Amino acid sequence: MTETMTGAAAEAVTGAAAGSAAPGTAGPAEAPAGPALSRLADDDLDLLLLIRHFELTLLRLYGRGELNGTTHTCLGQEYVPVALRPLLGPGDFVLSNHRGHGHYLARFGDAHGLLAEIMGREGAVCGGVGGSQHIHRDRYLSTGVQGESLPVAAGVALHLRRAEPGALACVYIGDGTWGEGAVYEALNLAALWDLPLLVVVENNGIAQSTPTGAHLAGSIAGRAAAFGIDHHPVVSADVNEIRPALAPLVARVREGRPLVAEFRTHRLGPHSKGDDTRPPAQVRAARAHDWYARYAHDHPGHLHPADERVRARVEEIAAEVAARPPSRWSPCA
Repeated sequence: MTETMTGAAAEAVTGAAAGSAAPGTAGPAEAPAGPALSRLADDDLDLLLLIRHFELTLLRLYGRGELNGTTHTCLGQEYVPVALRPLLGPGDFVLSNHRGHGHYLARFGDAHGLLAEIMGREGAVCGGVGGSQHIHRDRYLSTGVQGESLPVAAGVALHLRRAEPGALACVYIGDGTWGEGAVYEALNLAALWDLPLLVVVENNGIAQSTPTGAHLAGSIAGRAAAFGIDHHPVVSADVNEIRPALAPLVARVREGRPLVAEFRTHRLGPHSKGDDTRPPAQVRAARAHDWYARYAHDHPGHLHPADERVRARVEEIAAEVAARPPSRWSPCA
């Protein structure tokens, strides 16, 4: 299926994700929802904003016809990999999915290489042949095939248990991935073999265009329990609350106790760069729960200067990468 995003559609998504009302809508954006967020460390806020403005830049580039292919942004979900970032070491493996730009940036902070990869320019992390979804670097791998990463992560975790005790494999999946049989085969082996496997579920309530309640019977917690695997729900978007709660659980994963950490999160934009099929009220509710809008409300003096600085930095990166010549990848290089 070919997707397109008009300039107006891109402007609506990017405007809403940047904290303003979408063009063409009546009245201001929804008031922020949820408890007050604690003040972030500067490096955490900068990383959150880097991911946010990287994704907004991609949508603007698509809206202007300057990018091809497809992309799936993590707008609204940026805090998930940011909260996990210091809990994962360089010896750990991270396996990502189609919505993985934030996972990559939290791991490497390499906006230049990732944007060059998506734009097919020199300096691309995979020579420009992986695009938005298929990235390999060091101990990081992403794929656009639903459910593929989890059995691979289980195999990696088995290797780590045997060869590198104390290291773990962290794999990101969505709620829609629980319809894949390979998920359950991998969980079965993880439980049987005491694998150091951390399964991070970004449950944004919708699988492409299908609400979770229409495709998932029971609960993710119940499915993990069927294999005797621990399940930890995360309903907060506060990095300072999430991280210390997960730290001891991640330490147990390193000892061979697999864990499913389920983040109840919100996807701000469409599934990919096409139209958003959700009812308007559901989209407004997602925006009201957005960490960015809430943090701007709770800590405006901290967010706004950092936001302007990071926004300008991403604009400079985009201009510099766009001016590079096309990547010349060769399998013989």
